[in-house]
Amino acid sequence: MATKIKKAILYILLILLAVTCLVPFLLMMVNSTRSATEIMTSFTLIPGHNLKENWDLVFSYFNLFLGFWNSLKVAIPATILGAYFSALTAYAMAVYKFKGEKILFYVIVIFMMIPGQLGLIGFYNLVSALHLTDSYIPLIIPAIAAPGTVFFLRQYVLSVLPMELLEAARIDGARELHIFHKIVFPIMAPGVATMAIGGFIGNWNSYLVPLILLNTPKKFTLPVMISSLSASQNIASNQGATYLAVAISVIPIMIVFCFCSKYIISSISAGSVKG
Repeated sequence: MATKIKKAILYILLILLAVTCLVPFLLMMVNSTRSATEIMTSFTLIPGHNLKENWDLVFSYFNLFLGFWNSLKVAIPATILGAYFSALTAYAMAVYKFKGEKILFYVIVIFMMIPGQLGLIGFYNLVSALHLTDSYIPLIIPAIAAPGTVFFLRQYVLSVLPMELLEAARIDGARELHIFHKIVFPIMAPGVATMAIGGFIGNWNSYLVPLILLNTPKKFTLPVMISSLSASQNIASNQGATYLAVAISVIPIMIVFCFCSKYIISSISAGSVKG
């Protein structure tokens, strides 16, 4: 009886926590249908009647769908490249023994602790010297070097990959890249999917670097476009439109999270072979 009571209390607490986490998203959706005056004067979770007005106001500043497409052109390739090459690097660091291995690992850990903003000026100078400003290339290529992802996947490989499996594949004559793609990567899939979620969210929400590197308004990513609402002279009257733009920008993140979460669960049950 006491165990059932404890479980009931635990479930109630978890439900309350889930509801608390969902309230900000619900409030964002509701405020996207309300006027700025209603948002500033009252708090409610009942939708308003200003959705069309907010929609028209958003498009009076920028093309929302164009910003959506521009962000996808950056976030998708950056996420794919970052996940693949990080997995390849992590596998090499976990499996192969070579001189300077520990030094390389320590360098990666150090780079994890350095804020990216510290190198922003040098990065801009490099991009300018290569004549790549106002281009998506410097927003995508640097995503390949993801120290945090490499560190996580290296630890993941060490914990789930049986070395005997690699030895058996080598005895059968399999080449190293074939072993990685056909054996190792499927085992790493849960960890790769987990880091891909974070990578996509980071690339999708990236604001500072695109703001500095992109000069043509038609090339602006969605976060940069949305900032034009906040930077306008009518900040107070644009609150409903800002909520609407942010609510729409969250949709791809929710889709990716839902898809990858299901993939992680299925991969853990079907792909793990250690033990």
